[in-house]
Amino acid sequence: MKITLTGASGFLGGRLVSRLMDQGHTLHILGRSRPKGAVSFSPWNAVKEEPPREALEGAEAVIHLAGEPVAQRWTPEVKERIRTSRVNGTNALVKVLGSLPVRPKVLIAASAIGFYGERGDDLCTEATTPGTGFLPEVCVEWEKSAEAARAFGIRVVLIRIGIVLGPNGGALEKMLPPFRMGVGGVIGDGRQWMSWIHVDDVVGLMLHALENQSLQGPVNATAPRPVRNSELTKALGRVLHRPTIFPVPTLALRVLYGEMAQIVLASQRVEPIVAQRSGYVFRYADLLPALQDLLGPQTR
Repeated sequence: MKITLTGASGFLGGRLVSRLMDQGHTLHILGRSRPKGAVSFSPWNAVKEEPPREALEGAEAVIHLAGEPVAQRWTPEVKERIRTSRVNGTNALVKVLGSLPVRPKVLIAASAIGFYGERGDDLCTEATTPGTGFLPEVCVEWEKSAEAARAFGIRVVLIRIGIVLGPNGGALEKMLPPFRMGVGGVIGDGRQWMSWIHVDDVVGLMLHALENQSLQGPVNATAPRPVRNSELTKALGRVLHRPTIFPVPTLALRVLYGEMAQIVLASQRVEPIVAQRSGYVFRYADLLPALQDLLGPQTR
């Protein structure tokens, strides 16, 4: 299959490129910089311009992952980049797709469980209404921009990505240093729900969405069994053979990260109902085996 991919230089995009290439797909990458390897490439600044038409002509599928990283201190300028890179970039992409005489069959677009906002102990499924605040508002606009492709006869799948655990990137890379030094611990009171997913399952879900023509609309990319922060902390300590007795005060996070601390402290208990009903089988449904796969060999 001929596939155009944005966001290939990111942590998740790099893993996806490898899997798609292994499966024999033909890739064309859209982005700010050419990725490593012999992959067809066109430059595109998602904030400032429309993607080049020739990068999308003949594509049977488009996978859209591009966006300014959320995990940074949110200054007004950063918040604007987060919003425009997703909303304006997706609008521009869909506009060009709609102008093509032959359009791709499917657009698989990244979103995030930030859509749900702070939910306490409430269970969130794909049918749950959006939360309130900056990130839910961005996610709503982001998804609306991608959904516009339906008007052009394109199947649209919205992958609401949870807390991605993977080697050399994602949430795990940021969590590991204090734990390896033996000063890791719960965040706040440790009761907040964390809807995690192994990186291989995020990629697996995207490939599943590519092949499953009945799948459309929002799909939660989270493992079937979310855990509380205290459970994640305990599991990390067990796999790394380190104590977990130093809690991270809420105030310290707010001082360090400002407004962005809300996504670290938010409680989101999310279940992947649509993915499971569509027949996707998670490789890592439980946290401890996922962490052992990612970290076990490094700790022996």
